[in-house]
Amino acid sequence: MQYLVLIYEDEKRFANGFSESEFAEYGAFGKTNAGVIKSGNALQPTGTAKTVRVRDSKTLTTDGPFAETKEQLGGFYLLEATSIDEAASIASAIPAARYGSVEVRPIMVFS
Repeated sequence: MQYLVLIYEDEKRFANGFSESEFAEYGAFGKTNAGVIKSGNALQPTGTAKTVRVRDSKTLTTDGPFAETKEQLGGFYLLEATSIDEAASIASAIPAARYGSVEVRPIMVFS
């Protein structure tokens, strides 16, 4: 089964980019879990985002994220695992789990 792992952190930590050691940690995580990672990417800061809503057939587009929060969605991995517990165990090795939070959600399968 596939699981989307959403990585939340205070993006201010990365205003000047990743440190060399953090970059190396993510590289090591990727190599260690290459067999289960199907996809993944880091996201640009929330200031580059647009939020789109359609109400009464009218589209409203605003700059930035939907709501201000202490932690922002900074990236994701798509994992293949046998259970949510296995996916959560893999996600616990993501460096951001030490500073922010990592959400693991099953992908909905439509037949």
